[in-house]
Amino acid sequence: MEEKQTEISSLGEFGLIDRLTEGVELCNASSLKGVGDDCAVLEYKDTEVLVSTDMLVEGIHFDLTYVPLKHLGYKAAVVNFSDIYAMNGHPRQITVSLAVSKRFTVEHMEALYSGIRLACEIYGVDLVGGDTTSSRSGLVISVTCIGDAPKERIAYRSGAKNTDLICVSGDLGSAYMGLQLLEREKVASAGQKDFQPQFQGKEYLVERQLKPEARRDVIENLEKAGIVPTSMMDISDGLSSELLHICKASGVGCRVYEDRIPIDYQTALMAEELNMNLVTAAMNGGEDYELLFTVPLHAHDEIKKIPGVRVIGHITDAGLGCAMITRDGNEMEIRAQGWNPLAE
Repeated sequence: MEEKQTEISSLGEFGLIDRLTEGVELCNASSLKGVGDDCAVLEYKDTEVLVSTDMLVEGIHFDLTYVPLKHLGYKAAVVNFSDIYAMNGHPRQITVSLAVSKRFTVEHMEALYSGIRLACEIYGVDLVGGDTTSSRSGLVISVTCIGDAPKERIAYRSGAKNTDLICVSGDLGSAYMGLQLLEREKVASAGQKDFQPQFQGKEYLVERQLKPEARRDVIENLEKAGIVPTSMMDISDGLSSELLHICKASGVGCRVYEDRIPIDYQTALMAEELNMNLVTAAMNGGEDYELLFTVPLHAHDEIKKIPGVRVIGHITDAGLGCAMITRDGNEMEIRAQGWNPLAE
């Protein structure tokens, strides 16, 4: 029996917001008032306020052929949390704005919001407001995230210094390979009724694309170790692009080593299967939402103790440029070949 589908117009904007945010409880002391008034009320004392915003557009950033709405909601929230962690801060509140076309029902929006609310619950973030409107071209999600950090702990892109170590968390290229796998299975499923996608042994790649996690654990471990990164970014557009952002903002160069770039076994197998260059995928793939950061050379021993963090190179004088040292000892110039959101 088919589940009942309710037209959004039958509830109206405020009725929909009430339905989607019913039972939302606030968990951060800085959230004085959440959903229900003309605006949220926040109070931050003796700390710097961090604000990030991100927009996801159907057909550009996600494909609902293979992206479940609950996963999409979760990802939309988490990628914003990641931006706050990338400044060495902690996310506290989000607002969510939606533009929705007529093909979406109330039940669709409830599925989307169930993912958003799950992310908020897991990461201890308050949903405090947003907006809904109609769209003529599918679904658009805009999330604004507010966080905080002590002034002395904020990590900008512009603080990297010559001889600093370059570190990354987790592994790279897996989300990109997950996307390639999903796109391949989408093509294979065209015109088939009871199609079963072939994900066996590649579940990690699919999860990295559909349900990324923000690296709160790394931020907490850096804090425990007393380490303040000199610069930091999250890897959303690809390692090559993010490295160049840090080097440009800091007025420095860099050397990273091909054999130190962390790559998961499933990523390597998938690259081989698709006849793709593995290192190119890891350097340029994007959407891993791992942390790229630099620390002073004297922090080397402490950094080595932090789980899931790897030193992949070092910062150099700007005159030396930005290069990767290949396995056979050659230098290859790093180019920004990652995701460009404004490319056609």
